[in-house]
This record gives sequence, structure tokens and C-alpha cells, in this order.
Amino acid sequence: MTRRYVVHLPVVAVDLAAAQRLARLVGRWLLVLPHADPGETTVSSEDDQNVRHRVFCDRRMPGGGRRCLLRAEHDGPCARRLRR
Repeated sequence: MTRRYVVHLPVVAVDLAAAQRLARLVGRWLLVLPHADPGETTVSSEDDQNVRHRVFCDRRMPGGGRRCLLRAEHDGPCARRLRR
């Protein structure tokens, strides 16, 4: 089994929603890197890092095992891309 390591990159956001938006943006940009796994991205308060909030839905998509990259708890069907 391959060992996995997590990179923690602190950023500043004014509230939870802003932090989640920023994390989704960064996660989608990281898709250009073959080893990035944005589906597992979470955010937390600096003072309470044990309470993490999921950023992406991360459900498995049918046919191939890829994961949904829409926001956590989105409405409608899962997708790999933003709806326009």
C-alpha cells in the first residue's frame, strides 16, 4: 500500500463560506497535478482544527470511480464540472 501524506496550507478567510469557496477554487486548480486529491479537502477554524467542514461532495460517480467535484451538500445530480 502506498503511503499518503497531507499538505496543510493555511489561508485567511472572513468566514466559513468564504473559506470553503477558496478551498474549492484551489482544489479545482490543483486538478492539473496528477497526485492532487481535492475531493478530500476540508476547512476548519484556526482555533478548532479538529472540527472540519467538507468542501466537495466527493461521492463516487458512476462508471469509473471518479468523484463529484461540486460543493458539499449540493442540489441535483453529481458532476465533475461546475454547472453553467
